[in-house]
Amino acid sequence: MTKADLIASIEKSANMTHKQAESVVNICFDSMIKALYDDERIEIRGFGSFANRNYKSYEGRNPKTGKVVKIPPKKVPFFKVGKGLKEMIDLGKDKYVIREA
Repeated sequence: MTKADLIASIEKSANMTHKQAESVVNICFDSMIKALYDDERIEIRGFGSFANRNYKSYEGRNPKTGKVVKIPPKKVPFFKVGKGLKEMIDLGKDKYVIREA
């Protein structure tokens, strides 16, 4: 599913205009990005959680030249799937009823 597919799904299921649905999706994503930027954890019960993983600096190698390169510390967003979503996926489409738009 792409962002456009998500917007179309919200547009259809919530009986909104395309602009309104696009605005809802953008506000949601912007809020999530801001929370991760502020180093906050995002938890959506039954779906999963997003948090930043902090990595220390280390020495790596340039694969082309073999030269040692210092890699700076970094934060990387990480998604951990929730128990509810894991169970839904495991049951499969035949056994779990997915609310259609």
